[in-house]
Amino acid sequence: MPQKTTISLIKCDVGSLAGHHIVPKLLLEIAEKKLEEAQENGLINSYYVFHAGDDLELLMVHEKGESNPEIHQLAWDTFQETAKKALSLKLYGAGQDLLKTAFSGNIRGMGPGVAEMEIEERGSDPIVVFAADKTSGGSFNYLLFSIFADPMNTAGLVIDPNMIGGFKFEVLDVVENKKVVMKCPEEMYELLALIGSPDQFVVSRVWRARDDLICAVSSTTRLSLIAGRYVGKDDPVLIVRAQHGLPAVGEILVPFLHTYFVEGWMRGSHWAPFMPVSLKHSKCTVFDGPPRVVALGFQISNGKIASDDKGRPLISDLFDDPAFDLARREAVDYASILRRMGEFEPARLSPKLMEYTTLPVVLRRLKDRFSPV
Repeated sequence: MPQKTTISLIKCDVGSLAGHHIVPKLLLEIAEKKLEEAQENGLINSYYVFHAGDDLELLMVHEKGESNPEIHQLAWDTFQETAKKALSLKLYGAGQDLLKTAFSGNIRGMGPGVAEMEIEERGSDPIVVFAADKTSGGSFNYLLFSIFADPMNTAGLVIDPNMIGGFKFEVLDVVENKKVVMKCPEEMYELLALIGSPDQFVVSRVWRARDDLICAVSSTTRLSLIAGRYVGKDDPVLIVRAQHGLPAVGEILVPFLHTYFVEGWMRGSHWAPFMPVSLKHSKCTVFDGPPRVVALGFQISNGKIASDDKGRPLISDLFDDPAFDLARREAVDYASILRRMGEFEPARLSPKLMEYTTLPVVLRRLKDRFSPV
């Protein structure tokens, strides 16, 4: 019987040092201690704690399945404890993603972002996880389309017989709270018609069409729709399986040879270039950005993250590579061009996309000053 293993990646903005900038080491250490205790107690098999900008990221591997109340309680308690410490230090935005206070068994819909994938372990299971900061839930649409539907990006769609049958995409309409499954290549154009509007349509899951093998899972939290106001960007996370009849790790990463534009950046109100960075450069500075994305690679082995002889997880910081210098250079250049425009569209988001930012408050103050022409 194949080993069933669950990968849970849960994130939260619990508080940042010097504005919306970075998670200080102190908070990472608190989270590591909580997950270490959970591992010693047998709740999880392995873990890795890291950050993407000002978001605390909990990567946990276990055998309890998706949406398990114990796993979600562990994440919630960890975020509560780290946010409490952040509050005591008057760190910026302490606990801002913890939008609801009463935990009811599932952390989804409470503010933190969640991506979970239960898999049957193969002979070798390479995994890539992405975590983004200062951007919205739809920022991975272009990436997932490139990986699983674009033959100009992914050679395996053309030359791997296990991939020629294509992939199925689950797309959420986060405004209407509906979903649809579309298959590529047959419905590629219809898929693009939807996910080309990432503010409303978000790719949440991808399966291999021939056997429904789960391939990718993305978080779809929309903080503004939960809170009814702007409280920060969604800062999504993503889990992608690789190799052996799935896209190779190199095909998963090559879309970041160049940057592309996403919503977010300063006050969640601007278009911005997406910058792939190493963990050490995962800190948002210029205009609270540009939006950053980190990518970590690891192997799943017998219900755990493969580790060294001392039990330390073997994690590869995939964007810590000069091969992505071009994208980083482009991101800086494009950011400079956009900031030259100041608060004029298209640097700033359209009025529709600004609905949940603080701009409507300003516009309401001017409402009574308008007179008929």
